Amino acid sequence: MRTVLNLLILLLLAGCAAPKQQDPVKEINKEIAAGNFTRAAELVDSLVAGGQIGELQQRNLLFIRDSLHRVKLDFNKTKEEIVEWIENNRLFTPSDSLIDRWELSKALECRVIDGEKRYFRNAAPNLFRVDASARELSPVSPPSSDVPRDALLIGAFNHKISSDTKGKYLLPEKKMKARYTLTVNADAVPEGELLKVWLPFPRKDIDRQTNVELLATSQPDYILSDDKMAHTSLYMEQKAVAGEPTVFWIDFQFTSRGEWFDLSEIAPTPYDKSSALFRTYTAEQKPHIGFSPTIQALTDSITRNAETPVEILQAAYRYIASNYPWASALEYSTIANIPEYVIENRKGDCGQVALLLITMLRYKGVPARWQSGWMTHPGEVNLHDWAEVYFEGTGWVPVDISFGRGPEVPIQPGREFFMSGIDSYRLYINSGFSGEFYPPKKYPRSETVDFQRGEVESGPWNLYFDQWRYRMELTYNN
Repeated sequence: MRTVLNLLILLLLAGCAAPKQQDPVKEINKEIAAGNFTRAAELVDSLVAGGQIGELQQRNLLFIRDSLHRVKLDFNKTKEEIVEWIENNRLFTPSDSLIDRWELSKALECRVIDGEKRYFRNAAPNLFRVDASARELSPVSPPSSDVPRDALLIGAFNHKISSDTKGKYLLPEKKMKARYTLTVNADAVPEGELLKVWLPFPRKDIDRQTNVELLATSQPDYILSDDKMAHTSLYMEQKAVAGEPTVFWIDFQFTSRGEWFDLSEIAPTPYDKSSALFRTYTAEQKPHIGFSPTIQALTDSITRNAETPVEILQAAYRYIASNYPWASALEYSTIANIPEYVIENRKGDCGQVALLLITMLRYKGVPARWQSGWMTHPGEVNLHDWAEVYFEGTGWVPVDISFGRGPEVPIQPGREFFMSGIDSYRLYINSGFSGEFYPPKKYPRSETVDFQRGEVESGPWNLYFDQWRYRMELTYNN
């Protein structure tokens, strides 16, 4: 499995001009490829301690070391634990040959770390989400996906309200209040050290997210970014106290309103290919949006009969929804190219398939961009990602490929509502991915693509997700 570690090693190789620096870096790469994480970490420590490398190279090396820790956290299950989960939750005992077959097909995700085979922390439930033959062996229903209960979908979409724009329909508004809390573990940093946090905050959108208001904060001093940033955040600082967790929270309210576009009413108007919008949102954005031979060949085969931008969207959306089931995902910071990962592993969570869809559309000359935040359905509150597609003469149309998967629901036009629509139970935070923060973050992010949980750092380095926790509490006013 390729990871972001490989890319960083290549950057280091390109940046190490002195021949004596190349061999140790190549050795690190070799050890990582062989799964020898402990040895690779020792080599990183040796290079950094030697003081013979530049600041940028040192930071890249430290992130490589940090990434080894991230991968080990994700792949923390033994074979015995996988078998035990299946026995307890799926009521049968898999044979060794079955385990081997599932590994070979990549339905059961694993890798060798320091000589031991380790499985992804959610490998066992994912197996029954993505492998039909595994499901047939169990009398128990497969684990849930990220799609909310049908009753919530029906309630959200039954009463569309016509708008002035042709083909566009507005859904009833949902008013929500939120308390978002981020708690850094006790003694995660020494007493008196300053903790810096960026908390997610709702964006202002004239159509879908309005009446955004900050109500209260845990710290009297804060910095609220504006909507020019890809990630809308609220920044605060607080000194750590020995033996006590450090708590940050914000209260805010907002109004969310879903919308749906009838694609049959959207005329196939040619794009203005000279516009900044077209150039920006049909471009590659590496490492996760790239027009590789794999992407080109698959997209061309899927869209061979599509002539208009709407038909291209329909073809790509239907293919992804039918062929890549939802599965709990590795941390994005450990994946070198997310769309390629989805294709290779034949599964993906909401953000992974959204990036695949965006990449396919951009390659075909259809402007597409990332959006994300939270799904806020009562009883189904969670992180969530989706996309928007631009049609000339219509504007930006929301597309939630992840909600398009799963069984049919008794609404019109069924799950394909999400091909050109979004419900009112959303908290919209990000208008792009892998963007900058305000104020700028000094150290590498815990989440290098998305921003929903927050970010934390102190004087020495970034604090990863295992050093803090988060909680979203919502109340609904209608």
